[in-house]
Formats: sequence, structure tokens, C-alpha cells
Amino acid sequence: MFTGRRSTLLGMARSRDEQRKSIVSQYRDFASEARGKSPRYVELGNAVAEDEVILDFLRALPGPKRQPNLLFAAACYLLGEHADVGALRTLVLMQGDDLTATMLSRRTQTNEAARCATLLPVLAGLPQPLALIEVGASAGLTLLPDRYSYDYGERQIRGTDPEAPVLICEPRGPVPLPRQVPEVAWRAGLDLNPLDVGNDDDVRWLRCLLWPGERGRRERLDAAIATARRDPPVIHKGDLLTDLPDLARQAPAHATLVIFHSAVLAYVASSHRGRFMNAVRGLDAIWLSNEGPGVIPGVCADLKADAGFVLVQDGTIAKALTDGHGTWLRWLA
Repeated sequence: MFTGRRSTLLGMARSRDEQRKSIVSQYRDFASEARGKSPRYVELGNAVAEDEVILDFLRALPGPKRQPNLLFAAACYLLGEHADVGALRTLVLMQGDDLTATMLSRRTQTNEAARCATLLPVLAGLPQPLALIEVGASAGLTLLPDRYSYDYGERQIRGTDPEAPVLICEPRGPVPLPRQVPEVAWRAGLDLNPLDVGNDDDVRWLRCLLWPGERGRRERLDAAIATARRDPPVIHKGDLLTDLPDLARQAPAHATLVIFHSAVLAYVASSHRGRFMNAVRGLDAIWLSNEGPGVIPGVCADLKADAGFVLVQDGTIAKALTDGHGTWLRWLA
């Protein structure tokens, strides 16, 4: 009896230790990703990895809810400003229940319009017009690639909305820069928890998801929100594993159907990614995945995590490396 209890206690201790190591690694990786972009998040990510109070708080949450982006955005949402490690530790100790409730009810739904600049060369090269479905669309700001204007340094491209922001992106390598934006005949988004650009609280959450210290992101987000408000895209509440085929059937037959996503599958359990990949491959559509290295099995899996995202067509063709926030694009194809 004693031996069995001791074995159980040792197993529990080993499990806690493994969880701690996993969380520490997750926050150190995040700090590495933020290097050169957000000094405060570099410092905060590394500080959390050494703070036992915050680590204990995170260990009590479900695995998918331990994400650095989610924790830091939830803290900003409750505090009204981005936290340092001292403010975050105090929040955990004094308002831990509120912080838990916010993290359980919210999702990491960063909606960076500048990602359109990394998608545009591929979108513009497809047979026109396009029907777009974005999986994990958040508020739908990246469903508007035709409305924004673009500055690639050597080439400027004007969008259809003269009041929309100009997205600046540095092309690296032989990027096939288009001369005009694609023609979009139809667009729709799919998200478990759609955000509404007309809802002030949803807009507040989008702002909390921004990384402190990155120049121009707040202004770009606000301009993209204003663009979407003039003609909001339709975002359907649904699950990418079950509801995508029905939505795809609504697309007009005369248009090239493009199903795309950015930084979405990384938040989907690995056991479910295969189901999604099989589902999207079964549709008559072009599939564009803009995710971290290794998220799509067998494609650029040997790249370091700080290499940015990999833009992959149809699950097999690596087209480009892209910055997660759309500031540069390195062509591979």
C-alpha cells in the first residue's frame, strides 16, 4: 500500500516537473521570437520562465490556455496597459480568478492586416476572380487583401479603398510582385469565436493582442478596423474541422476558391491537424497555409522557429518564408 502511494506521489511530482519544463520552454521560445520586435516581451517572456508564482498559475490552466500571447494580452485587458513581471505577478496573486476567467473565455486572435502583404504575390498569381475563405479569421482584417494598398519598396500597388492603410513589406529574393491587387468576388471567414469590428470590447481585445514596442502596429490596426467597418466581411461561427465544407459550398462556382490561414494550426491539437488537412485537400480549392516551421508536416520542418512563418501552397509547395507580422517576405519558389 505504502509503495503504491509513494509511486503515485512520485508520478505526480514527475508530471508537475514536466509541465513546468514545458511552460518554461514555451516562454523562452516566445522571448526568442519577440527578439528584435518587442524588447518588453523579450524581458517578460524570460522573466515568466523564472517566476515560480506565475509558473504555478499557468500550470493550473488547461494546456492550450498557457500561451504567452494569451497571458500577456489578458493582463493588458485587465490592467489597461502592458504589464511588467512585477505587475503580472501582483495580478496573479490579487486577481488570479479574474485573470483565469479572461484567459478561459478569450483566445489568441491576433488579426494583423500586414500579413496580406505576404499573401498577395500568391493570390494575385492565381486565376481571377477569387473566392476567399479564411480559417481562424478573427475579425476578418486579413480577408481584405484587395482593399489595402501596398509598398514593397521597388513597387507600390493601389488597393480599391483609397482610405485603407498602406501595408509596407520588404521583398527578399525574386518575389513575383504583382502590378495590381487581386479581384475578390466573394469572401467569408470561419472562427470558433468571431470578433466584430463594430464591437468596442472586441476591438479592445484586438489592441491588447498587439506587442508593445512595435512601431506602427496600433495605427495599422485602427486603420484596418476602419476599413473593415466600411464594408464588414462575413465571419461565420464554426469549427474548421466540421464546418469548412459547408461554407466552401457557398462560394460562387465561377471564382477560384482559396482557403487560407495564418498562425492558426499551431493552436490546433496535432491530432486534429491531420483531419483538417484531409478535409481541405478534399475540396476543390487552393490551400494557402502561413504557419510556423513544422506545423505542416514535411515542409521546411528543419527551419528554426525564429525563421518566421512558411507560406505553403496545397500542403506541399513552400512558396516563401514570411514574417509573422508581415514586415518581410523571402521568396523560395
